Amino acid sequence: MNETIQTLVTRRSIRKYKKEQIADGDLRQVLEAGIYAPSGMGKQPVTIVVIQNSNTIAKLSAMNAKIMGTASDPLYGAPTVLVVLADMKKSANAWSDGCLVMGNLMNAAASLGLGSCWINRAKEEFSSPEGQGLLKTWGLPVHLTGVGHCILGYADEPAPAPAPRKENFIIYDR
Repeated sequence: MNETIQTLVTRRSIRKYKKEQIADGDLRQVLEAGIYAPSGMGKQPVTIVVIQNSNTIAKLSAMNAKIMGTASDPLYGAPTVLVVLADMKKSANAWSDGCLVMGNLMNAAASLGLGSCWINRAKEEFSSPEGQGLLKTWGLPVHLTGVGHCILGYADEPAPAPAPRKENFIIYDR
């Protein structure tokens, strides 16, 4: 199996991270993979916000937990959060394009030995007044839609075993 497919097959979501911040060189490579994700008609309607400020991460975690209805940390202590935002005014494909960016970010992280996980509820976060305040703070338009949070860090747990693949996952019509 080639190296790319091996990474795709073995990548797992990590939900426990070391406090140590990831290396800048690794972050740059992960971001490079994200910005080269396919986009419909090449419109690139996605923005990635890199958050390594612990106060901002705590704020996002609290917002996300409130939406989720829990008191736990839905960002699992990750030292880096990449918020992926889609500009639905720019492209009807913006949401799908944002999902492709998320996939590239997580697979690039795995290829570098970093842990990652897709955290949901970004759409709800950034449609709230508090989320729109963050967008304004970052100099971004408030109409952007949150696609997801790609949390990154050095895993502080072994990768979980893969779930069995379902039967009839692939259907052929030849």
